[in-house]
Amino acid sequence: MCEFCAKHGDGKKWYLQAKNYSDDLAADVHRRKETQWWFNYFEDGLGRDLERMEKVLPKLPRPVRHLVASFLTLRHKKGHFGQVVPIEDIESIFQIVNSIVRVPCVCRRLTVGREVHCCLGVSASPDAGMIGEVVDPSYWRGPDTDGMDKLTPAEALSFMRELEKDGLMHSVWTFGTPFIGGICNCDRSDCAAMRATVGHGVKMMFKGEYVAVLDRDSCTGCRACMRLCQFGAMGFSWADRKAYIDTLKCYGCGVCRAGCSSGAISLRERSGIPLVARSW
Repeated sequence: MCEFCAKHGDGKKWYLQAKNYSDDLAADVHRRKETQWWFNYFEDGLGRDLERMEKVLPKLPRPVRHLVASFLTLRHKKGHFGQVVPIEDIESIFQIVNSIVRVPCVCRRLTVGREVHCCLGVSASPDAGMIGEVVDPSYWRGPDTDGMDKLTPAEALSFMRELEKDGLMHSVWTFGTPFIGGICNCDRSDCAAMRATVGHGVKMMFKGEYVAVLDRDSCTGCRACMRLCQFGAMGFSWADRKAYIDTLKCYGCGVCRAGCSSGAISLRERSGIPLVARSW
């Protein structure tokens, strides 16, 4: 069990608790102001933070670098962080919320300079909820989007499955923890949070509740799983002609399964594997 499940889920998966999507949390004035700032100004702040992480942080002495990274991680835990979630749990989330809207990705606006319509806003409200209310409408206007695109749960799930085929992994995001307002589809090159987490040790995105495991007898050695893994957890044994999984690197997104035609990969609860039970 991760710390978020202990604090915000009563010992169960915290992102599957309806209370963490509730209108009561969304109505909090401070949280609404924070969310408004995040969408309207966070891009500039994120750009500055990412530049510091990539240019300044590596030059610091290791103890100082660790201290700075720990401080930034703590700050994100309190306000805005993500956790990796497999498609099965995404489907369960779609059964909890009452509104799903497709929105532009803030990270990709920053990293590739374009609006890419690949993230989802979720709400317990029947409309767009807090995100639709507090964000300046001009934010949604751009060359690749004409606003928020409302989806049914079935449409949203189909959209997510298509993205998995391209190797994008899914994550839930807080806007004033523990309120969850977004679901992102991330890759290591374009996602600022992944670059900070995997590249610089500043945890903005945490490992999921699962770990991928391989049935070696079923593996055909096609290596399709390696193409999809965003975390470098999939490898290949030349001698055995089989894939292998580095459990310590696995974030439990399950996207590797989308490329495995033999069904050799499955997910197991992280808590049931001692080596990584406390690795988040």
